[in-house]
Amino acid sequence: MTQTTPSHRDTDVATFFEDLDGGVFIQKLARALSEVAGGVVDNNDKGRVDIQLNVKRIGQSYQVNIGSTLKYTVPTLRGKISEEDTTETPMYVNTGGKLSIFPENQGQLLTKQGQPNTQPEQD
Repeated sequence: MTQTTPSHRDTDVATFFEDLDGGVFIQKLARALSEVAGGVVDNNDKGRVDIQLNVKRIGQSYQVNIGSTLKYTVPTLRGKISEEDTTETPMYVNTGGKLSIFPENQGQLLTKQGQPNTQPEQD
């Protein structure tokens, strides 16, 4: 029995979030979660953490810009505090749609003589 290779490969979500904004996004998210949770417990009111991801192709390449927006609201004694942070991170779209910060296969960039390879191999 032969197996066919799936045409769709899932993105490693943990690595994806670690790569956003050069690794800073995950730190911002951790901080936001802690501040909101602390405010909820201290003030017995609801808080909120929102993550929005916008994906836009870069030219005609196999890359996309991931616009990441982190928005959160911390309840306080007499109201609330809100903050919003937006950044963009370019990522490669690899075979099957898998996103990563680096291409999985960038091919042969130089010839054996050290010149740019203008005839890349076709898969």
